[in-house]
Amino acid sequence: MASTPLIPVILCGGTGTRLWPLSRASYPKQYWPLSGDGEATLLQQTQQRLYGLDALAAPLLICNEDHRFIVAEQMRQIGVEPNAILLEPMGRNTAPAVTVAALQATANGEDPLLLVLAADHLIRDAAQFRQAIDAGRKPAEAGRLVTFGIVPTAPETGYGYIEASEPFSLGGPSHVPIKRFVEKPDQATAEQFLATGRFTWNSGMFLFRASAMLAELERLAPEVVSCCRAALEQDTADLEFHRLEREAFAKCPNVAIDVAVMEKTELGSVLPLDAGWSDVGSWSALWETSEQKDSHGNVLQGHVISEGSRDCYLRSEHRLVVGLGVENLVVVETDDAVLIADRSKAQEIKTVVKQLEAASSPEGKAHRKIYRPWGHYTGVTEGTRWQVKRISVKPGASLSLQMHHHRAEHWIVVKGTAMVERDGESQLIGENQSTYIPLGCKHRLTNPGRIPVELIEVQSGAYLGEDDIVRFDDAYGRSDLAAAAKAVITPQ
Repeated sequence: MASTPLIPVILCGGTGTRLWPLSRASYPKQYWPLSGDGEATLLQQTQQRLYGLDALAAPLLICNEDHRFIVAEQMRQIGVEPNAILLEPMGRNTAPAVTVAALQATANGEDPLLLVLAADHLIRDAAQFRQAIDAGRKPAEAGRLVTFGIVPTAPETGYGYIEASEPFSLGGPSHVPIKRFVEKPDQATAEQFLATGRFTWNSGMFLFRASAMLAELERLAPEVVSCCRAALEQDTADLEFHRLEREAFAKCPNVAIDVAVMEKTELGSVLPLDAGWSDVGSWSALWETSEQKDSHGNVLQGHVISEGSRDCYLRSEHRLVVGLGVENLVVVETDDAVLIADRSKAQEIKTVVKQLEAASSPEGKAHRKIYRPWGHYTGVTEGTRWQVKRISVKPGASLSLQMHHHRAEHWIVVKGTAMVERDGESQLIGENQSTYIPLGCKHRLTNPGRIPVELIEVQSGAYLGEDDIVRFDDAYGRSDLAAAAKAVITPQ
């Protein structure tokens, strides 16, 4: 008999502020390649490590609507067509996310196994992880709500713990009933936990039948189910995305699945997992889990030179970083910020991000490189009433047909060939050629070729904000003709 279909439910929320300045709200850690194993991002690795599982179905992804094109593009890069991409209008923790996934998976009367995974975890031993999933299938098919407990390597105080009803053994039963969940303990308590042989770290990964979890949610958290059902029934089709209805989803309680169900249910089982797991919660954690340390204990990423340095994490995204005779440091360079921290203080980066956000500093939330469905652009430099951007448009992609009230634009193509439409007339612009988009001109740029189009854009005008765009036609569902009839944006 064929195995029950297994649908990965990949939760893509979270901002990963403890990995600032690389991870930010506009492009958090799950979308970065952090493990050093090639170019796969944490999200892509989350899907790829499942290959080889029996009856593996297409994944169901849940993400912030602002990240939808990043998620879709990263799945496309690894040849995956998702079951669905559900868009949350705001964060509401894991219980609502699991609920909408279960409702979506059972919408056509099916009852698959759901494997709930976070998109930002690192697991070194993928084969061992798959073995653990296979071990959890039978109890999950029988109606148990299985969670994967990480075998502790130290009395960590930064993780929640799960107590099993009896001591577990990696060579023993595949799962043990859960006795209780425990919040992050102090050091002495954590040491006591490890001595009992019954405690594992709470990984936040689960395996269960969709119907079994829905039944417990209906019993233990009915308000979550009713709000999620309303949000899903009123969802808006947006290309390959399902946009949950904002008002209904906003009413949903902000609660974790652990609190809503797992701490109360009698169906919970914990399955011990020893597969080199890390939640990559800080730069120090990334250093600790790295398998690419040099002979002096340094992790070097990017354009980096190390001389006489020890036990450092040195990362460059653009400029040369040189570590000379330093020890136990984290140094991370991006195009607009540089972090220099003692490794032991890496967990405190969150307080710096809060300061930046309180001061409305752009470095707190966004990178200069901004991703769009057609490609990306990077802010290069700016002054009073002008700014310069570097724009890259993917092959076959097109910007919206649009106009600006307050700025004109000069485009210089430096790579590829662009088709430029201006007030109904089109022309090809090749390398080392340029064109001018006057204020109020209805225009569009398309890449008809097979390589990315790279261009330099110089904007000038009274107001240069991204909200000075009126879209008349858009391949990505972003048209806003109604905006053209509204009052003109006041220059700032």
